[in-house]
Amino acid sequence: MQDKNIEELLSQQVNEIMDEQYATKEQRATRIDRPRRKKKKKRKLLKFVGILVALLLIIIVLIVGTKGGRGIIYRKASEFIYGNVNQELLDGGDMEEDKKTDTQGVRTEEYVMNYLIFGIEEFGGAKNTDTMMIATINTKDDSIKVTSLLRDSYVDIPGYKANKLNSAYSRGGAKLLIETIEQNYKVKIDGYASVNFESFEKIVDLVGGVTIELGEEEAKYLNKTNYISKKKNRNVKPGVNKLNGNQLMGYVRVRKVKTLGGANNDYGRVVRQQRALTAIFESYIKTNVLKLPGVTKEILGHVNTNVGEKAIAEAMEAVVENRMTSLETIRIPVDGAFDAPKKYNGIGYPIVLNWEVNRVELYKFIFGDTEEEAKEALATLKE
Repeated sequence: MQDKNIEELLSQQVNEIMDEQYATKEQRATRIDRPRRKKKKKRKLLKFVGILVALLLIIIVLIVGTKGGRGIIYRKASEFIYGNVNQELLDGGDMEEDKKTDTQGVRTEEYVMNYLIFGIEEFGGAKNTDTMMIATINTKDDSIKVTSLLRDSYVDIPGYKANKLNSAYSRGGAKLLIETIEQNYKVKIDGYASVNFESFEKIVDLVGGVTIELGEEEAKYLNKTNYISKKKNRNVKPGVNKLNGNQLMGYVRVRKVKTLGGANNDYGRVVRQQRALTAIFESYIKTNVLKLPGVTKEILGHVNTNVGEKAIAEAMEAVVENRMTSLETIRIPVDGAFDAPKKYNGIGYPIVLNWEVNRVELYKFIFGDTEEEAKEALATLKE
């Protein structure tokens, strides 16, 4: 039985050898060429992928490496921003018409774009502006500048009796606020962006909270007052804190205790506001890149503005093309150029500015003037 099995195995092997010897030329060629064909297909695929990558690199270079190409990016980005913010035209008309305000007695320069940023405080039916800043893009000295305007500054309000700056919005909305700033500070405002307190808190929470260092007085004050509106959040401590939106809202409103560094009253509040904005930006840029588009879209949904799509693209282009990487800040009024009486013309605790000095300092900061140039510009406006 075993001998028979051995014979069968030997016979099978002989047959296989014979089949190989007598196989047709085409059959043998097919078996030899099969691996070669696979290698050839692989090489073609690699070549195609290589060409595709090269084309993509060329496109990227053409877009990012040329000003015209980058313009496509600016337009797409501005389209995204414009499509997600809440548009509020000052006169309810066309965006370009909305920008054509009276510039008589107001300084405007082609190399300067000024945007008003303000936060709206809503309590008991009143709407006052708690935070007001002029964000400036200057393409002459390639800088981004932020001017903080103190809310209690005593100003002339068109159509109304003189009062504190923060009261203008409650009387005539963004339009009257802009007119008030232009008339008193003598600079053209090209557009605005605003958020209310509730939106501010939501934006901070969207970026995951912010890191702020508190002094001992600040922490104690925040924990025992209602500046932090939710009691469960009154648990901050001296030193470095990770603050949520409700806690940061309380922090930026404090003015009755000194900041870490010693600033007090409205001046301390301005310092806190600037620190808070910096902290929000730092948290935003640390957001997971995959989550960033969604977070950005939600943040924009809390912003009200009258800045058009074209103006947004122009602002982004100015910043990127001129490589503006630094941020300069100033507070108006400047030190030594104001009084703070208990009462002035029936208004309690206003800040009364020396306008001549403060306008000169503002022009030096925003327009990059020398003191003499600033004075000459102001004299021209008066004429």
